[in-house]
Amino acid sequence: MPRYAGINHLAMVTGDMDATIRFWRDLLGMRLVVGLGRPGYRHYFFEISGSDMIAFFEWPDAEPATMKDHGFPVRGPVAFDHVSIGVEGEEDLWEVKALLEGAGFEPSEVVDHGFIHSVYAFDPNNVPIEFSWAVSGADPRLRPAMVDHAPSATTMKGPEPQTGHWPDVTIEPKAEREIYAGEGREVLNPARNRWK
Repeated sequence: MPRYAGINHLAMVTGDMDATIRFWRDLLGMRLVVGLGRPGYRHYFFEISGSDMIAFFEWPDAEPATMKDHGFPVRGPVAFDHVSIGVEGEEDLWEVKALLEGAGFEPSEVVDHGFIHSVYAFDPNNVPIEFSWAVSGADPRLRPAMVDHAPSATTMKGPEPQTGHWPDVTIEPKAEREIYAGEGREVLNPARNRWK
């Protein structure tokens, strides 16, 4: 099995990059670490932590999503409910709540989910956001638990990855691998950096 290092980035959409920057960088304090763009397109990345980022594509005709409360069922095509961003400590959670309230973003009350305490809000694009503080001593990764009243047979096979469901694969030999150039390579060129 591959080993994972966290969420490199979540890619969202905005029609107003300036409002998005003011919210994520200036209100929440997440550094703007990459800005890619050309006419009709921008792709900006904000640092959440040392290993995680959130990114936004700016498309000129994009409009804020229809506001949908976190965790409430919807009908029809859907691929996303909300993103939860972890905070270091309990005081950080209360600080985020105060920042959101002060800026008029109407956060929820602090909700106790047992293993996390959370505050819910929406960014200027109506992206549903949860900010979560992990309760000390209650990390479900250390002791996984299934409390669903009607779990499926697949679920009841346990928390660990199950083998035998997918075909075996052969990893491409190093000598045969090709890597294609992407737009983000410009970030590594100091001559292109407008923030010098």
